[in-house]
Amino acid sequence: MTTMIEGGWGAGCATPDSSRARARALVRGAVQGVGFRPAVYRLALELNLAGWVGNSAQGVTVEVEGGRNQIEAFLIRLEAERPPRSFIQGMEVVWLDPAGQRGFEIRSSAGGGERSALILPDIATCPDCLRELNDPGDRRHRYPFINCTNCGPRHSIITALPYDRAHTTMSGFRMCARCEAEYRDPLDRRFHAQPNACPECGPRLELWARMAAGLPETSAAGEAALGAAAAALLAGRILAVKGLGGFQLMCRARDEAAVRRLRERKHREEKPLALMFPSLPSVLGACEVSPLEERVLRSAEAPIVLLRRRSAASWLPAPSVAPRNPYLGVMLPYTPLHHLLLRAVGEPVVATSGNLSDEPICVEEREAWRRLAGLADLFLVHNRPIARPVDDSVVRIVMGRESVARRARGYAPLPVALPRDGPAVLAVGAQLKNTVALALGRQAFVSQHIGDLETVQAGSAFDRAVADLETLHGVAPAIVAADLHPDYFSTRRAVRISSRPGGPRLVRVQHHLAHVFACLAENELTPPVLGVAWDGTGYGEDHTIWGGEFFLVTDAETRRVAHLRGFRLPGGERAVREPRRAALGLLWELAPAAVERLLARAPRTQAAFRPRDLAVVRRMLERRLNSPLTSSAGRLFDAAASLAGVRQINSFEGQAAMELEFSIITGAEEPGYPVELGSGPEGTLILDWAPLVGALLDDLSQGLPAGRIAARFHHGLAEGITRVARHFGIGRVALAGGCFGNRYLLEATVRRLEAAGQRAYWPQRVPPNDGGIALGQIVAARRMKE
Repeated sequence: MTTMIEGGWGAGCATPDSSRARARALVRGAVQGVGFRPAVYRLALELNLAGWVGNSAQGVTVEVEGGRNQIEAFLIRLEAERPPRSFIQGMEVVWLDPAGQRGFEIRSSAGGGERSALILPDIATCPDCLRELNDPGDRRHRYPFINCTNCGPRHSIITALPYDRAHTTMSGFRMCARCEAEYRDPLDRRFHAQPNACPECGPRLELWARMAAGLPETSAAGEAALGAAAAALLAGRILAVKGLGGFQLMCRARDEAAVRRLRERKHREEKPLALMFPSLPSVLGACEVSPLEERVLRSAEAPIVLLRRRSAASWLPAPSVAPRNPYLGVMLPYTPLHHLLLRAVGEPVVATSGNLSDEPICVEEREAWRRLAGLADLFLVHNRPIARPVDDSVVRIVMGRESVARRARGYAPLPVALPRDGPAVLAVGAQLKNTVALALGRQAFVSQHIGDLETVQAGSAFDRAVADLETLHGVAPAIVAADLHPDYFSTRRAVRISSRPGGPRLVRVQHHLAHVFACLAENELTPPVLGVAWDGTGYGEDHTIWGGEFFLVTDAETRRVAHLRGFRLPGGERAVREPRRAALGLLWELAPAAVERLLARAPRTQAAFRPRDLAVVRRMLERRLNSPLTSSAGRLFDAAASLAGVRQINSFEGQAAMELEFSIITGAEEPGYPVELGSGPEGTLILDWAPLVGALLDDLSQGLPAGRIAARFHHGLAEGITRVARHFGIGRVALAGGCFGNRYLLEATVRRLEAAGQRAYWPQRVPPNDGGIALGQIVAARRMKE
């Protein structure tokens, strides 16, 4: 469809320059679905320029003809006056002979060619749409699917490029005459807003509450469905809500019985649950909110933000929402449906992913009925299809910067810039917190959070995400990059992909190298850099479990130059779930012949074992049976948490380390426990924790509180990192891996590094945990020679 204005120059405009010219510009970046073409149209009319603008698979193509001065002004102003949700990555301009064009037109989208246009994330409801949502005189008053060019679904509905309605899940909804008129009017806020709809022609709500012959039955629709859903929440029931990128499970946040029931049904024992508050003032009654945290809460990305609870809060959630956690995961309503539902409820609700633990979120209502029937009492659904699951993002403010812990809605799939061009690379990520990524040219498109690849459903979600990247961007990768671990689901999939006839070359990337390279890519760092990769588990090049690693990255090579002293994990994976086992392995490494005496100095760890079980674990260590060697910082944190009496058995990944961090009294200044540098094989340094553990045990004997022990432990490790950095003297240190999701450790380390004259860098827009592995695999794979 072409929108065209006939005629000459607009009334009241200046006469154009006598020297007529024509220029064509290919604009690349986030320029589709954000009102870019209407902005071009208005600017061209203002400057008396003829020509056209249209979407393509590469971005937006603009051709303008008129006075040369006006064309030059147009090209300059296009960048400065672009729509707020757009950004321009590049603009290629070619000057051509005039063609005698008259008027300016918006052309239909052109397909074909390499697909490099950016897909925008889903965008929270804008102020204009909110105003209409609340206006009784507006035709979209209280319509749960109101949107415009500046807000609404994008990534969750697109099926192909270029971004046109026919290439979205809205293609099945035929617009009414009034919506069609808005959609075709370049001066309207809804010009080519692909999800544009109204109560007459758009998606509708239903409430499923009963079963008929094993199938869901509609109990209410439209406004009645919304009212009944709110009443059910207030009555203590659990509601499954089909949102923007999948289902959410909701209940009243103050209702302890409802929260406990949700945990039992979801099989989520203690891991914190996210909350959705009706408004910012309601958040302020429960949490401390800095100006930056407020900005992120109210941003178009609208993520879950980790906020510290108020010591004297006027509103308290049920104790089971986030047990023993000084933070709450908080978000504001980000869709019209959320705004309407939260207003009707009038208080915060739990809003957690619509799935069983370890499964991906549900996106289709019949699938949700099957998988969530045992979790939810009612289902609030709609008939707008979701193209792919997109979970809520999670953000924490660290040292005055945003740090994304889970990158999904609002952030994915915007690309990360790469240092140089290269072959197309598909990266399949890690086993936990999986994301996949695709490198095209100098851009890496990192998928939304997929999750842990531990179930059949998670494997299917992984396969869909990989197919998604290849299909949307229309590329067959030349390289597929995977982790060294042979038993990762993602690695096995990469082997299968590479074995296709004419398939991509398989490249294996060590897990912790990938962490470091992800940090380098995001911070646009060039070698030399000292990379620090600290996390829980990663398969090492020597077939042991790494996790406390230091790498020297130069233009020529990457070498493991230092690591934490190793110790054994009795029971292997079981030791990951039981910090008490990690503690025993640590004490065994320290002094095998005196382990009983050492254990007696940590009475809570000792009490966590029955004598018979303790004897079994001791025999495993003596005989080295199922007791792999590890240099993992994450397991060192687990051991310290056990010794300090904070946590003996985890109910979710990283729980012991989190609770050790949270036990620290904010603002307390404590000296760090000592660590030593020693020599390892092949010239590597060993960061030895033995003096740290000895001092920790001494403090336990003196009755020092766990919070002070935790502070000294963190400061000791921060000082250890700084000593290694000083030893190599590179001047720039990249901090990556899940351990640096620990705010206290990160801040203590950065302060010490800077005091020592080192410059510290850490992940911000890409998670420091395994959610960033795919990006690092891309960078590492491109560095490798054939």
